[in-house]
Amino acid sequence: MQIQLPDKVKKIMETLTAAGYEAYAVGGCVRDSVLGRVPDDWDITTSARPEETKSLFPRTADTGIKHGTVMVLMGGEGFEVTTYRIDGVYEDGRHPREVTYTPSLEEDLKRRDFTINAMAYNEDRGLVDIFNGMKDMEEGVVRCVGDPKERFSEDALRMLRAVRFSAQLGYRIDAGTREAIRALAPNLQRISAERIQVELVKLVVSEHPDHLRTAYETGITKQILPEFDLCMETAQNNPHHCYSVGEHILHSMQMVPPDKVLRLGMLFHDIGKPQTLTIDEKGITHNKGHAAAGEKMTVQILKRLKFDNDTIDKVSRIVRYHDERIRASESGVRHAVNRIGTDIFPMLSAVQYADIYAQSDYHREEKLQNLADIQKIYEGILERQECLSLKDLAVTGSDLIALGIPAGKEIGVLLNELLELVLEEPRRNTREELLAVCREKRQ
Repeated sequence: MQIQLPDKVKKIMETLTAAGYEAYAVGGCVRDSVLGRVPDDWDITTSARPEETKSLFPRTADTGIKHGTVMVLMGGEGFEVTTYRIDGVYEDGRHPREVTYTPSLEEDLKRRDFTINAMAYNEDRGLVDIFNGMKDMEEGVVRCVGDPKERFSEDALRMLRAVRFSAQLGYRIDAGTREAIRALAPNLQRISAERIQVELVKLVVSEHPDHLRTAYETGITKQILPEFDLCMETAQNNPHHCYSVGEHILHSMQMVPPDKVLRLGMLFHDIGKPQTLTIDEKGITHNKGHAAAGEKMTVQILKRLKFDNDTIDKVSRIVRYHDERIRASESGVRHAVNRIGTDIFPMLSAVQYADIYAQSDYHREEKLQNLADIQKIYEGILERQECLSLKDLAVTGSDLIALGIPAGKEIGVLLNELLELVLEEPRRNTREELLAVCREKRQ
């Protein structure tokens, strides 16, 4: 098998080889190349010691020198070059206490997580596949290198990574690997929220976000997202639904584009349903107030997982407004856009379509038609560039101050009154008209 190496990667490997060392591209870049994908980055493994690598290149950085990694800087890019190594005892569930350098590529590959990530390549030897990673790729299997309990004991995050790779590639998880996850999932409590967040996002935006089901079945979500477990265990006996809350969530996630905010919005849109569940005298389940409850829970969960404030704000607003009943009129849509936010409203259509298609077919056509009507009205509003927020008003606070209105609370109140007027009658959004309204109000 031949892999097309980038010129800079080839130059680094050739430099190491010319100096008498072995050098291979290794890990995910090899896997992705075999799959015909463009690797995000290229990692190189070598028999050269870190100090030997550094002596061969004019620009390097000691990014992971403690664990044998040197960053070689070339043409504005950085490439990690790591010495063949054997890892010692893992004390923190992530890093070995010490590493031992080895002249053996095979020994180095033994320490890697999964067979599909334990392949190496150079142009002289070709593909080195000691652990049958190619066979597992052909069969669509995620399998640990060696004993899965050892691999997961070294770094508990590998359990979530196994599910993430299965979601990205559409693979199943090997039975032995799966059982080891079930046994060791509680060890994820030792992993930082930041690292869990990175893997969870990759899973959520993958081609198969519904593989989160595997994370539930193996006990992973019980450790990192117990609120989702409650959803999986909450039935919906209601004409509008045909799945449990959790299964509805999984189906809906598949129906929106792989955007982080959208996918997280779908993951959490019904997270408040178990907490708001009621059952009427006919045995029908209801979840009044689940959007508001879900918004609060979403903020708490995303903060716990160390998400940035912008993501928390956008996702929580999607949860808050996902079930919003919007009047299919121009005024109704303008007010809805203003209330929900000009940044979030365009996403809401995709969210609500996904929500509907993950329900039963009860009144589905009626729901879809209403959404289509709202979308058509919204597109017309955008085309006419009608005012939807304070920043679109034809006057500003400075204009009102120039009229003699004192700076302070009154300015804000008056601007919001003008906005309300314009949301109802967009043709009145002219400077002259709005200033005339202000003069009239102050008489």
